[in-house]
Amino acid sequence: MEIDKAIKESDDVRLKTKYNNAVYVIQRALALYSVEEVALSFNGGKDSTVLLHLIRASYYLHVAGKNPSVRDSEDTEIPFPIRTIYFENPTVFPEINSFTYETASTYKLQMDIIRLDFKSGLEALLKANPIRAIFLGVRIGDPTAVGQEQFSPSSPGWPPFMRVNPVLDWSYRDVWAFLLACKVPYCSLYDRGYTSIGSIHDTVPNALLCRSESSSSEDKFRPAYLLSDGRLERAGRAKKLISQSSSVICNGLRSEDVNLQSMFTASVIAVGDEILFGTVEDRMGSILCRKLHLIGWAVAHIAVTRNDIDSVAEEVERQKSRNDMVFIYGGVGPLPSDVTVAGVAKAFGVRMAPDEEFEEYLRHLIGEKCTGHRNEMAQLPEGITELWHHEKLSVPLIKCQNVIILTATNIDELDQEWNCLIELMKSNGLVAMTEPFVLKRLSTTLSDVEAAQPLSEMCFEFPDLFIGGYRESRKDPLIISFKGKDKERISAAAEALCNKFHPGAFSEID
Repeated sequence: MEIDKAIKESDDVRLKTKYNNAVYVIQRALALYSVEEVALSFNGGKDSTVLLHLIRASYYLHVAGKNPSVRDSEDTEIPFPIRTIYFENPTVFPEINSFTYETASTYKLQMDIIRLDFKSGLEALLKANPIRAIFLGVRIGDPTAVGQEQFSPSSPGWPPFMRVNPVLDWSYRDVWAFLLACKVPYCSLYDRGYTSIGSIHDTVPNALLCRSESSSSEDKFRPAYLLSDGRLERAGRAKKLISQSSSVICNGLRSEDVNLQSMFTASVIAVGDEILFGTVEDRMGSILCRKLHLIGWAVAHIAVTRNDIDSVAEEVERQKSRNDMVFIYGGVGPLPSDVTVAGVAKAFGVRMAPDEEFEEYLRHLIGEKCTGHRNEMAQLPEGITELWHHEKLSVPLIKCQNVIILTATNIDELDQEWNCLIELMKSNGLVAMTEPFVLKRLSTTLSDVEAAQPLSEMCFEFPDLFIGGYRESRKDPLIISFKGKDKERISAAAEALCNKFHPGAFSEID
Protein backbone atom coordinates (compact mmCIF):
# COMPACT_ATOMS: atom_id res chain seq x y z
CA MET A 1 0.00 0.00 0.00
CA GLU A 2 1.60 3.29 -1.13
CA ILE A 3 0.79 5.31 2.01
CA ASP A 4 2.16 2.78 4.48
CA LYS A 5 5.24 2.28 2.29
CA ALA A 6 5.93 6.02 2.02
CA ILE A 7 5.78 6.50 5.79
CA LYS A 8 8.05 3.52 6.46
CA GLU A 9 10.62 4.90 4.01
CA SER A 10 10.49 8.36 5.59
CA ASP A 11 13.29 9.56 7.89
CA ASP A 12 10.85 11.70 9.87
CA VAL A 13 10.63 9.99 13.27
CA ARG A 14 7.91 12.34 14.53
CA LEU A 15 5.77 11.68 11.45
CA LYS A 16 6.13 7.92 11.89
CA THR A 17 4.97 8.22 15.50
CA LYS A 18 1.96 10.36 14.54
CA TYR A 19 1.09 7.96 11.73
CA ASN A 20 1.30 4.86 13.93
CA ASN A 21 -0.82 6.47 16.64
CA ALA A 22 -3.48 7.55 14.14
CA VAL A 23 -3.56 4.11 12.52
CA TYR A 24 -4.01 2.57 15.97
CA VAL A 25 -7.05 4.81 16.65
CA ILE A 26 -8.59 3.96 13.27
CA GLN A 27 -7.99 0.23 13.63
CA ARG A 28 -9.44 0.35 17.11
CA ALA A 29 -12.58 1.92 15.63
CA LEU A 30 -12.71 -0.75 12.93
CA ALA A 31 -12.49 -3.38 15.66
CA LEU A 32 -15.33 -1.78 17.64
CA TYR A 33 -17.65 -1.13 14.69
CA SER A 34 -18.38 -2.90 11.44
CA VAL A 35 -17.54 -1.20 8.12
CA GLU A 36 -21.24 -0.44 7.63
CA GLU A 37 -21.35 1.34 10.99
CA VAL A 38 -18.56 3.86 10.30
CA ALA A 39 -18.33 6.88 7.99
CA LEU A 40 -15.78 9.50 7.00
CA SER A 41 -16.62 13.21 7.03
CA PHE A 42 -14.69 14.74 4.12
CA ASN A 43 -14.63 18.46 3.27
CA GLY A 44 -11.78 18.74 0.77
CA GLY A 45 -9.43 20.49 3.19
CA LYS A 46 -5.91 19.40 4.09
CA ASP A 47 -6.89 17.77 7.41
CA SER A 48 -9.64 15.63 5.92
CA THR A 49 -7.33 14.74 3.01
CA VAL A 50 -4.82 13.42 5.51
CA LEU A 51 -7.61 11.56 7.30
CA LEU A 52 -8.82 9.93 4.07
CA HIS A 53 -5.42 8.47 3.33
CA LEU A 54 -4.86 7.41 6.93
CA ILE A 55 -8.12 5.47 6.79
CA ARG A 56 -7.20 3.98 3.41
CA ALA A 57 -3.89 2.77 4.87
CA SER A 58 -5.51 1.56 8.08
CA TYR A 59 -8.22 -0.35 6.24
CA TYR A 60 -5.57 -1.97 4.06
CA LEU A 61 -3.63 -3.04 7.17
CA HIS A 62 -6.88 -4.16 8.79
CA VAL A 63 -7.70 -6.44 5.83
CA ALA A 64 -4.09 -7.58 5.44
CA GLY A 65 -4.02 -8.59 9.10
CA LYS A 66 -6.86 -11.01 8.42
CA ASN A 67 -5.54 -12.14 5.03
CA PRO A 68 -1.69 -12.24 4.82
CA SER A 69 -1.83 -12.93 1.08
CA VAL A 70 -3.05 -9.37 0.56
CA ARG A 71 0.11 -7.94 2.16
CA ASP A 72 2.31 -10.21 0.06
CA SER A 73 0.78 -8.99 -3.20
CA GLU A 74 1.55 -5.35 -4.03
CA ASP A 75 -0.80 -5.44 -7.03
CA THR A 76 -3.87 -6.31 -4.99
CA GLU A 77 -6.30 -3.38 -5.00
CA ILE A 78 -8.63 -3.30 -2.02
CA PRO A 79 -11.89 -1.41 -2.55
CA PHE A 80 -12.56 1.39 -0.04
CA PRO A 81 -15.94 0.45 1.43
CA ILE A 82 -16.27 3.17 4.07
CA ARG A 83 -19.11 5.61 3.46
CA THR A 84 -17.89 9.17 2.84
CA ILE A 85 -19.99 12.21 3.74
CA TYR A 86 -19.61 15.57 1.98
CA PHE A 87 -21.63 18.58 3.09
CA GLU A 88 -21.93 20.74 -0.01
CA ASN A 89 -22.39 24.42 0.70
CA PRO A 90 -22.96 27.36 -1.69
CA THR A 91 -20.29 29.40 0.14
CA VAL A 92 -17.52 26.84 -0.41
CA PHE A 93 -14.68 27.58 -2.83
CA PRO A 94 -15.19 26.06 -6.32
CA GLU A 95 -11.68 24.55 -6.03
CA ILE A 96 -12.77 22.66 -2.90
CA ASN A 97 -15.81 21.27 -4.70
CA SER A 98 -13.75 20.21 -7.73
CA PHE A 99 -11.07 18.59 -5.61
CA THR A 100 -13.66 16.70 -3.56
CA TYR A 101 -15.37 15.21 -6.63
CA GLU A 102 -12.00 14.38 -8.26
CA THR A 103 -10.90 12.62 -5.05
CA ALA A 104 -14.15 10.64 -4.90
CA SER A 105 -13.60 9.53 -8.50
CA THR A 106 -9.91 8.69 -8.07
CA TYR A 107 -10.36 6.55 -4.96
CA LYS A 108 -13.84 5.25 -5.83
CA LEU A 109 -15.42 6.68 -2.70
CA GLN A 110 -19.02 5.89 -1.77
CA MET A 111 -19.95 9.53 -1.29
CA ASP A 112 -23.14 10.86 0.24
CA ILE A 113 -23.59 14.51 -0.78
CA ILE A 114 -25.63 16.42 1.77
CA ARG A 115 -26.99 19.88 1.03
CA LEU A 116 -28.48 20.52 4.46
CA ASP A 117 -26.81 22.11 7.48
CA PHE A 118 -24.47 19.80 9.38
CA LYS A 119 -26.87 18.87 12.19
CA SER A 120 -29.94 18.32 9.99
CA GLY A 121 -27.88 16.42 7.44
CA LEU A 122 -26.50 14.12 10.12
CA GLU A 123 -29.95 13.45 11.53
CA ALA A 124 -31.22 12.43 8.09
CA LEU A 125 -28.13 10.33 7.35
CA LEU A 126 -28.14 8.45 10.66
CA LYS A 127 -31.86 7.83 10.38
CA ALA A 128 -31.42 6.19 6.98
CA ASN A 129 -28.18 4.31 7.72
CA PRO A 130 -26.84 2.23 10.64
CA ILE A 131 -23.89 4.59 11.25
CA ARG A 132 -22.57 4.58 14.80
CA ALA A 133 -19.18 6.29 14.42
CA ILE A 134 -17.82 9.07 12.18
CA PHE A 135 -14.16 9.80 11.47
CA LEU A 136 -13.43 13.55 11.73
CA GLY A 137 -10.34 15.55 10.80
CA VAL A 138 -10.47 17.67 13.96
CA ARG A 139 -7.16 18.91 15.40
CA ILE A 140 -6.35 20.58 18.72
CA GLY A 141 -6.70 24.30 18.16
CA ASP A 142 -9.76 23.95 15.95
CA PRO A 143 -12.82 25.76 17.37
CA THR A 144 -14.71 22.43 17.47
CA ALA A 145 -11.92 20.57 19.28
CA VAL A 146 -12.74 21.86 22.76
CA GLY A 147 -13.24 19.00 25.18
CA GLN A 148 -12.83 16.26 22.58
CA GLU A 149 -10.83 13.05 22.95
CA GLN A 150 -9.83 10.58 20.24
CA PHE A 151 -13.16 8.88 20.93
CA SER A 152 -15.88 11.34 22.00
CA PRO A 153 -19.66 10.83 21.97
CA SER A 154 -21.62 13.51 20.11
CA SER A 155 -22.73 16.53 22.12
CA PRO A 156 -26.13 16.68 23.87
CA GLY A 157 -28.87 17.72 21.48
CA TRP A 158 -27.14 16.11 18.51
CA PRO A 159 -27.96 12.74 16.94
CA PRO A 160 -26.06 10.01 18.86
CA PHE A 161 -22.82 8.80 17.29
CA MET A 162 -19.17 8.38 18.26
CA ARG A 163 -16.77 11.06 17.04
CA VAL A 164 -13.43 9.44 16.13
CA ASN A 165 -10.53 11.91 15.92
CA PRO A 166 -7.35 10.17 14.69
CA VAL A 167 -5.43 13.41 14.01
CA LEU A 168 -6.50 15.28 17.14
CA ASP A 169 -2.90 15.73 18.31
CA TRP A 170 -1.44 16.55 14.88
CA SER A 171 0.12 19.96 14.27
CA TYR A 172 0.13 22.02 11.07
CA ARG A 173 3.65 20.78 10.46
CA ASP A 174 2.56 17.13 10.87
CA VAL A 175 -0.23 17.54 8.31
CA TRP A 176 2.10 18.88 5.63
CA ALA A 177 4.84 16.41 6.45
CA PHE A 178 2.35 13.61 5.75
CA LEU A 179 0.93 15.08 2.53
CA LEU A 180 4.38 15.76 1.08
CA ALA A 181 5.92 12.46 2.18
CA CYS A 182 3.03 10.46 0.70
CA LYS A 183 2.85 12.65 -2.43
CA VAL A 184 -0.94 12.62 -2.48
CA PRO A 185 -3.05 15.27 -4.27
CA TYR A 186 -4.50 18.14 -2.24
CA CYS A 187 -6.65 21.17 -3.08
CA SER A 188 -4.91 23.66 -5.38
CA LEU A 189 -5.80 26.59 -3.09
CA TYR A 190 -3.00 25.53 -0.74
CA ASP A 191 -0.44 26.19 -3.48
CA ARG A 192 -1.79 29.73 -3.77
CA GLY A 193 -1.12 30.80 -0.18
CA TYR A 194 -4.28 29.59 1.57
CA THR A 195 -3.37 27.91 4.86
CA SER A 196 -6.78 27.39 6.50
CA ILE A 197 -9.83 27.30 4.26
CA GLY A 198 -13.31 28.30 5.37
CA SER A 199 -15.95 29.93 3.20
CA ILE A 200 -15.44 32.32 0.30
CA HIS A 201 -16.60 35.11 2.63
CA ASP A 202 -14.06 34.70 5.43
CA THR A 203 -10.92 33.26 3.83
CA VAL A 204 -8.03 34.95 2.04
CA PRO A 205 -4.44 33.87 1.31
CA ASN A 206 -2.14 34.06 4.31
CA ALA A 207 -0.30 37.40 4.12
CA LEU A 208 2.75 35.77 5.71
CA LEU A 209 3.26 33.82 2.48
CA CYS A 210 3.14 36.86 0.20
CA ARG A 211 5.99 37.15 -2.31
CA SER A 212 6.98 40.81 -2.11
CA GLU A 213 9.05 40.54 -5.27
CA SER A 214 6.29 39.01 -7.41
CA SER A 215 4.24 41.14 -9.79
CA SER A 216 2.10 38.26 -11.05
CA SER A 217 -1.27 37.73 -9.36
CA GLU A 218 -0.99 34.01 -10.13
CA ASP A 219 2.32 33.71 -8.32
CA LYS A 220 1.81 36.25 -5.54
CA PHE A 221 1.82 33.77 -2.64
CA ARG A 222 4.03 30.85 -1.69
CA PRO A 223 2.50 27.40 -1.00
CA ALA A 224 0.93 26.69 2.37
CA TYR A 225 3.54 24.09 3.30
CA LEU A 226 6.17 26.88 3.40
CA LEU A 227 4.50 28.62 6.35
CA SER A 228 7.27 28.45 8.94
CA ASP A 229 5.08 28.98 12.01
CA GLY A 230 2.08 26.65 12.11
CA ARG A 231 0.51 28.67 14.92
CA LEU A 232 -0.30 31.32 12.30
CA GLU A 233 -2.24 28.84 10.18
CA ARG A 234 -5.50 30.74 10.63
CA ALA A 235 -4.03 34.17 9.84
CA GLY A 236 -5.88 34.04 6.51
CA ARG A 237 -9.25 33.79 8.23
CA ALA A 238 -11.07 37.11 8.47
CA LYS A 239 -11.08 38.25 12.10
CA LYS A 240 -12.64 41.35 13.58
CA LEU A 241 -12.57 42.53 17.12
CA ILE A 242 -16.02 43.93 17.86
CA SER A 243 -16.53 46.38 20.67
CA GLN A 244 -19.26 45.78 23.19
CA SER A 245 -22.56 47.26 22.05
CA SER A 246 -23.76 48.20 25.50
CA SER A 247 -23.75 51.80 26.68
CA VAL A 248 -20.78 53.07 28.64
CA ILE A 249 -20.76 54.51 32.12
CA CYS A 250 -18.67 57.69 32.28
CA ASN A 251 -18.36 59.96 35.32
CA GLY A 252 -21.06 57.90 37.02
CA LEU A 253 -23.51 58.63 34.19
CA ARG A 254 -24.76 56.17 31.59
CA SER A 255 -23.84 57.76 28.28
CA GLU A 256 -25.28 56.89 24.88
CA ASP A 257 -22.61 58.97 23.09
CA VAL A 258 -21.64 57.29 19.82
CA ASN A 259 -17.92 57.86 20.47
CA LEU A 260 -18.10 56.04 23.76
CA GLN A 261 -20.17 53.21 22.31
CA SER A 262 -17.44 52.53 19.74
CA MET A 263 -14.67 52.63 22.32
CA PHE A 264 -12.72 49.41 22.88
CA THR A 265 -12.40 48.33 26.50
CA ALA A 266 -9.91 46.15 28.31
CA SER A 267 -9.61 44.63 31.75
CA VAL A 268 -6.33 44.11 33.58
CA ILE A 269 -5.92 41.28 36.11
CA ALA A 270 -2.86 40.73 38.29
CA VAL A 271 -2.44 37.38 40.04
CA GLY A 272 -0.39 37.22 43.21
CA ASP A 273 -0.81 36.71 46.94
CA GLU A 274 2.40 38.72 47.40
CA ILE A 275 0.62 41.81 46.01
CA LEU A 276 -2.39 41.32 48.27
CA PHE A 277 -0.13 40.85 51.31
CA GLY A 278 1.76 44.03 50.41
CA THR A 279 5.03 42.11 50.05
CA VAL A 280 5.63 43.54 46.57
CA GLU A 281 4.27 46.59 44.81
CA ASP A 282 2.46 46.03 41.53
CA ARG A 283 3.76 48.62 39.06
CA MET A 284 2.90 46.61 35.95
CA GLY A 285 -0.82 47.30 36.21
CA SER A 286 -0.50 51.08 35.93
CA ILE A 287 2.07 50.79 33.11
CA LEU A 288 -0.24 48.45 31.21
CA CYS A 289 -3.12 50.91 31.60
CA ARG A 290 -0.99 53.69 30.11
CA LYS A 291 0.00 51.48 27.18
CA LEU A 292 -3.64 50.67 26.49
CA HIS A 293 -4.59 54.35 26.61
CA LEU A 294 -1.85 55.10 24.08
CA ILE A 295 -3.60 52.86 21.52
CA GLY A 296 -6.95 54.42 22.34
CA TRP A 297 -8.37 51.69 24.54
CA ALA A 298 -10.24 52.39 27.76
CA VAL A 299 -9.42 50.30 30.81
CA ALA A 300 -12.76 49.43 32.38
CA HIS A 301 -11.47 47.36 35.28
CA ILE A 302 -8.27 46.44 37.08
CA ALA A 303 -8.10 43.76 39.76
CA VAL A 304 -5.68 41.73 41.85
CA THR A 305 -6.63 38.17 42.67
CA ARG A 306 -5.20 35.37 44.79
CA ASN A 307 -3.00 32.53 43.57
CA ASP A 308 -6.03 30.27 43.51
CA ILE A 309 -7.53 28.58 40.44
CA ASP A 310 -11.13 29.35 41.40
CA SER A 311 -10.34 33.01 42.18
CA VAL A 312 -8.59 33.46 38.84
CA ALA A 313 -11.38 31.64 36.97
CA GLU A 314 -14.12 33.75 38.57
CA GLU A 315 -12.38 37.03 37.72
CA VAL A 316 -11.54 36.02 34.15
CA GLU A 317 -15.07 34.72 33.56
CA ARG A 318 -16.55 38.03 34.72
CA GLN A 319 -14.26 40.22 32.64
CA LYS A 320 -13.97 38.27 29.37
CA SER A 321 -17.67 38.77 28.62
CA ARG A 322 -17.68 42.46 29.56
CA ASN A 323 -14.58 43.62 27.68
CA ASP A 324 -13.04 43.35 24.25
CA MET A 325 -9.79 42.07 25.72
CA VAL A 326 -8.51 40.84 29.08
CA PHE A 327 -4.82 41.05 30.02
CA ILE A 328 -3.66 38.84 32.87
CA TYR A 329 -0.18 38.50 34.36
CA GLY A 330 1.51 36.84 37.33
CA GLY A 331 1.17 33.23 38.44
CA VAL A 332 2.75 31.74 35.31
CA GLY A 333 5.45 29.11 35.83
CA PRO A 334 6.23 25.74 37.44
CA LEU A 335 5.55 26.63 41.10
CA PRO A 336 2.49 25.37 43.00
CA SER A 337 1.27 28.99 43.21
CA ASP A 338 1.43 29.43 39.42
CA VAL A 339 -2.23 28.76 38.64
CA THR A 340 -3.09 31.49 36.11
CA VAL A 341 -3.20 29.30 33.01
CA ALA A 342 -5.32 26.66 34.75
CA GLY A 343 -7.64 29.41 36.01
CA VAL A 344 -8.12 30.72 32.47
CA ALA A 345 -8.93 27.18 31.29
CA LYS A 346 -11.55 26.83 34.02
CA ALA A 347 -13.07 30.22 33.11
CA PHE A 348 -13.69 28.92 29.58
CA GLY A 349 -14.86 25.50 30.79
CA VAL A 350 -12.10 23.56 29.03
CA ARG A 351 -9.46 21.16 30.30
CA MET A 352 -5.69 21.60 30.34
CA ALA A 353 -3.96 19.52 27.64
CA PRO A 354 -0.30 19.02 26.60
CA ASP A 355 0.88 21.30 23.78
CA GLU A 356 3.81 19.82 21.87
CA GLU A 357 4.88 23.08 20.27
CA PHE A 358 4.93 24.93 23.59
CA GLU A 359 6.86 22.05 25.14
CA GLU A 360 9.50 22.43 22.43
CA TYR A 361 9.94 26.08 23.40
CA LEU A 362 10.29 25.12 27.05
CA ARG A 363 12.86 22.43 26.25
CA HIS A 364 14.87 24.97 24.32
CA LEU A 365 14.61 27.38 27.26
CA ILE A 366 15.27 25.04 30.23
CA GLY A 367 16.74 21.99 28.51
CA GLU A 368 15.88 18.41 29.32
CA LYS A 369 14.80 19.47 32.81
CA CYS A 370 11.35 19.94 31.28
CA THR A 371 9.91 17.19 33.48
CA GLY A 372 7.63 16.98 36.50
CA HIS A 373 6.16 20.36 37.44
CA ARG A 374 8.11 22.03 34.66
CA ASN A 375 6.58 19.72 32.10
CA GLU A 376 3.15 20.70 33.40
CA MET A 377 3.96 24.20 32.13
CA ALA A 378 3.46 22.77 28.62
CA GLN A 379 -0.21 22.12 29.40
CA LEU A 380 -2.46 24.85 27.98
CA PRO A 381 -6.24 25.41 27.75
CA GLU A 382 -7.46 22.89 25.18
CA GLY A 383 -8.99 24.04 21.92
CA ILE A 384 -8.91 27.80 22.64
CA THR A 385 -5.17 28.53 22.77
CA GLU A 386 -3.08 30.29 20.15
CA LEU A 387 0.68 30.61 20.57
CA TRP A 388 2.03 33.82 19.10
CA HIS A 389 5.74 33.61 18.43
CA HIS A 390 7.98 36.62 17.94
CA GLU A 391 11.71 36.45 17.25
CA LYS A 392 12.41 38.79 20.18
CA LEU A 393 10.58 36.56 22.68
CA SER A 394 12.08 33.35 24.06
CA VAL A 395 8.60 32.05 24.90
CA PRO A 396 5.54 32.75 22.72
CA LEU A 397 2.63 34.82 23.96
CA ILE A 398 -0.44 32.84 25.01
CA LYS A 399 -3.82 33.96 23.67
CA CYS A 400 -7.03 32.23 24.75
CA GLN A 401 -9.81 33.81 22.69
CA ASN A 402 -9.97 37.38 24.07
CA VAL A 403 -7.65 36.71 27.03
CA ILE A 404 -3.93 37.47 26.70
CA ILE A 405 -1.66 35.77 29.26
CA LEU A 406 1.50 37.82 29.79
CA THR A 407 4.60 36.14 31.22
CA ALA A 408 6.42 39.40 32.07
CA THR A 409 7.59 39.77 35.68
CA ASN A 410 8.96 43.34 35.51
CA ILE A 411 8.57 46.59 33.57
CA ASP A 412 11.38 45.89 31.08
CA GLU A 413 9.92 42.49 30.19
CA LEU A 414 6.45 44.05 29.91
CA ASP A 415 7.76 46.71 27.49
CA GLN A 416 9.25 44.03 25.26
CA GLU A 417 6.19 41.77 25.40
CA TRP A 418 3.85 44.67 24.70
CA ASN A 419 5.78 45.85 21.63
CA CYS A 420 5.85 42.30 20.24
CA LEU A 421 2.16 41.81 21.05
CA ILE A 422 1.09 44.97 19.22
CA GLU A 423 3.20 44.00 16.21
CA LEU A 424 1.69 40.50 16.11
CA MET A 425 -1.87 41.73 16.63
CA LYS A 426 -1.50 44.24 13.81
CA SER A 427 -0.23 41.55 11.44
CA ASN A 428 -3.20 39.32 12.35
CA GLY A 429 -5.76 42.11 12.06
CA LEU A 430 -6.74 41.67 15.69
CA VAL A 431 -6.04 45.06 17.20
CA ALA A 432 -8.04 48.22 16.67
CA MET A 433 -5.65 51.14 16.84
CA THR A 434 -7.78 54.18 17.59
CA GLU A 435 -6.92 57.75 18.55
CA PRO A 436 -4.95 57.80 21.82
CA PHE A 437 -6.42 59.43 24.89
CA VAL A 438 -5.49 63.06 25.51
CA LEU A 439 -4.91 64.26 29.07
CA LYS A 440 -5.20 67.80 30.41
CA ARG A 441 -4.65 68.62 34.08
CA LEU A 442 -5.42 71.74 36.08
CA SER A 443 -4.11 72.50 39.56
CA THR A 444 -5.99 74.56 42.16
CA THR A 445 -5.87 75.51 45.84
CA LEU A 446 -9.65 75.30 46.07
CA SER A 447 -11.05 72.93 48.67
CA ASP A 448 -12.83 69.73 47.66
CA VAL A 449 -16.11 71.21 48.92
CA GLU A 450 -15.72 74.32 46.74
CA ALA A 451 -14.91 72.26 43.63
CA ALA A 452 -17.49 69.47 44.09
CA GLN A 453 -20.67 71.11 42.70
CA PRO A 454 -19.00 72.74 39.65
CA LEU A 455 -17.31 69.45 38.79
CA SER A 456 -20.66 67.62 38.97
CA GLU A 457 -22.07 70.16 36.52
CA MET A 458 -19.08 69.58 34.22
CA CYS A 459 -19.77 65.85 34.16
CA PHE A 460 -23.29 66.54 32.92
CA GLU A 461 -22.10 69.04 30.31
CA PHE A 462 -19.29 66.81 28.98
CA PRO A 463 -20.42 63.18 29.42
CA ASP A 464 -18.01 62.01 26.70
CA LEU A 465 -14.99 62.97 28.82
CA PHE A 466 -13.49 61.36 31.89
CA ILE A 467 -13.35 64.15 34.47
CA GLY A 468 -11.91 63.49 37.91
CA GLY A 469 -10.04 65.05 40.81
CA TYR A 470 -7.32 63.85 43.15
CA ARG A 471 -4.61 65.01 45.53
CA GLU A 472 -1.21 63.42 45.94
CA SER A 473 -1.56 64.24 49.65
CA ARG A 474 -4.04 66.17 51.82
CA LYS A 475 -1.72 69.19 51.86
CA ASP A 476 -1.07 69.20 48.11
CA PRO A 477 -3.17 71.12 45.57
CA LEU A 478 -6.30 69.58 44.08
CA ILE A 479 -5.64 68.31 40.53
CA ILE A 480 -8.52 68.16 38.06
CA SER A 481 -7.96 65.79 35.12
CA PHE A 482 -9.76 65.78 31.78
CA LYS A 483 -9.29 62.72 29.61
CA GLY A 484 -10.77 61.97 26.20
CA LYS A 485 -9.98 61.71 22.50
CA ASP A 486 -11.09 65.13 21.28
CA LYS A 487 -8.61 67.90 22.10
CA GLU A 488 -11.14 70.63 21.37
CA ARG A 489 -13.69 69.09 23.73
CA ILE A 490 -11.08 68.79 26.46
CA SER A 491 -10.00 72.42 26.00
CA ALA A 492 -13.63 73.54 26.04
CA ALA A 493 -14.29 71.62 29.26
CA ALA A 494 -11.21 73.08 30.96
CA GLU A 495 -12.20 76.59 29.89
CA ALA A 496 -15.78 76.06 31.08
CA LEU A 497 -14.54 74.99 34.51
CA CYS A 498 -12.20 77.98 34.80
CA ASN A 499 -15.08 80.33 33.92
CA LYS A 500 -16.99 79.07 36.96
CA PHE A 501 -14.36 80.57 39.29
CA HIS A 502 -12.38 83.76 39.67
CA PRO A 503 -9.42 84.32 37.32
CA GLY A 504 -6.25 82.55 38.43
CA ALA A 505 -8.09 79.85 40.38
CA PHE A 506 -6.52 77.19 38.15
CA SER A 507 -3.10 76.70 36.62
CA GLU A 508 -2.33 74.16 33.90
CA ILE A 509 0.10 71.31 34.62
CA ASP A 510 2.38 70.18 31.77
